[in-house]
Amino acid sequence: MEVTRTFDILERLRQNFMVDDALAVKRNKKWDIFSTQEYLDNAYDFAYGLLALGYKKGEKIGTVSNNRPEWNFVDMGMAMAGIVHVPVYPTISDVEYEYILAHSEVKTLLISDKLLYKRLVPLAAKVETIKNLYVFNEGIEGVKSWTEIRDLGTQNRDKYKAELETIKASINPEDMVTIIYTSGTTGNAKGVMLSHHNLVSNAIATSKIQPLVAGERALSFLPLCHVYERMLNYHFQYKGIKVYYAENMATIVDNLKEINPHGFSSVPRLLEKVFDKIMAKGKDLEGIKKKIFFWAVDLGLRYELNNANGWAYAQKLKIARKLIFSKWQDALGGNVKVIISGGAALQPRLARVFRAAGINVQEGYGLTETSPVIAVNHTEYPDIKFGTVGPILEDVEVMIAEDGEILTKGPHIMLGYYKAPDLTAEVIDEEGWFHTGDIGIIEDGKYLKITDRKKEIFKLSSGKYVAPQSIENFCKESMFIENVMVIGENEKFASALISPDFNHLHFWATKHKLHYRDNEELVRIPDVVKRFQKEINEINKKIGETERIKRFRLVCSEWTPATGELSPTLKLKRKFLYDKYDHIVKEIFMSSKGE
Repeated sequence: MEVTRTFDILERLRQNFMVDDALAVKRNKKWDIFSTQEYLDNAYDFAYGLLALGYKKGEKIGTVSNNRPEWNFVDMGMAMAGIVHVPVYPTISDVEYEYILAHSEVKTLLISDKLLYKRLVPLAAKVETIKNLYVFNEGIEGVKSWTEIRDLGTQNRDKYKAELETIKASINPEDMVTIIYTSGTTGNAKGVMLSHHNLVSNAIATSKIQPLVAGERALSFLPLCHVYERMLNYHFQYKGIKVYYAENMATIVDNLKEINPHGFSSVPRLLEKVFDKIMAKGKDLEGIKKKIFFWAVDLGLRYELNNANGWAYAQKLKIARKLIFSKWQDALGGNVKVIISGGAALQPRLARVFRAAGINVQEGYGLTETSPVIAVNHTEYPDIKFGTVGPILEDVEVMIAEDGEILTKGPHIMLGYYKAPDLTAEVIDEEGWFHTGDIGIIEDGKYLKITDRKKEIFKLSSGKYVAPQSIENFCKESMFIENVMVIGENEKFASALISPDFNHLHFWATKHKLHYRDNEELVRIPDVVKRFQKEINEINKKIGETERIKRFRLVCSEWTPATGELSPTLKLKRKFLYDKYDHIVKEIFMSSKGE
């Protein structure tokens, strides 16, 4: 059947993919598994329950939850009943919650657990439109469970069956199905209105270039409230791929070994950490084992597509895969065909070395406003190029503006920002082109390459431009650097604030018999600063004179979404960082006056 609305996927599942484990989640140390039939029954009964409670087409319901099969039940139930789903991150601040809940005008909140429920009760009380709170975790005394809505639907199937079918038939692919609030690196988050067609067209187009097939398993751990994982969630279901949700971010490695998935999605920072852990284990090896390990890694870092390295390289790679890289595959469960990477730029060296190891990393690019994918690397040559985000997606148009900004047009473009026609007009021009705010080029007439964020490129006082993201990616190749922000707007030179990889730094400090009370004292030790200077010197060799980091300062804390320095998708929140480290930034550049 033709799928034009998100809930059409349910009928496609019914017709083609009736299995015992359509959806699963690890909780309380065991896998809770749901068949396709259970998925369908739960989704339809939830929709009937909404109708029985008097919810009307166009009203809004919010979810604040981790990934779980129940998220799908209520998401599909809402979509069938014409309700607009407003998914919200469980990790944002109280101020952000208050703004989003009030701005979106949700009538009901579905919350994952008791802890979040307690936090949200006083915030929800301030929002006039919110009438009901429910939780997904069952058995919490005095708190309503989502199953009350579902069970009401089960009891009223016959009463509301015809009405639901009438509502479903009235829903147009261009109708709004969700409002997703962007992380808001500056100012309030914007509510991105997406239609059924936005998400479905993207899910179907990406499904054609991804190697997983019906019956295989995908592990899901990135937040479903983010457009990237949500679209892939539809994409997997459209293809009949079974979706297993990890218990939490800390159990991913265990979950990989338990279910042996054939694929999963990730963000570059997680892949960087995986690679760093592999390298750390390699450094602990001794003798011939250590030599073979680093020989294989060096070989992998020189990997080229289409056997461009020749026959001799190919023979060496076979040996490296058998001796070393097979263990990398085993660590990921042994079956992984593909890792889908998005949300930020992937270091080309990681794409190379994972590909050499027999693990395809499909790097893509997009935004919440583009549902999200604009371009993505395929798994087979010639539709892949390292250092780019791949060919433009089917039915998507891309144009590079005179100033280098990437513009795009097609079925993936959002309906607009909720209650903000002025902001919508700023990013979608009269000809329908969406202005991404990213700078890029099209290489070889085919592959899109992102070079930086338009708003993040800055000018030095000399008038020379600096693109911070590319420098930051070079910096993060260092084992010592967890995160970094390049600064220097209107100054004489570029500098950097560096958040060290404290696990690695602690190990190094112990090895060199350095004594310190805490991280604040550690980052001030001259030997530590000297070691980081050595890293910066190596990075500066890879970049142009203008972009070189002349000064840096080490900060004593990790940057995380919980502490505010990173967005939920692990992007730098530059304004927050500038405000937090204002005194350090001033000190860096004040000491340069008169030079």
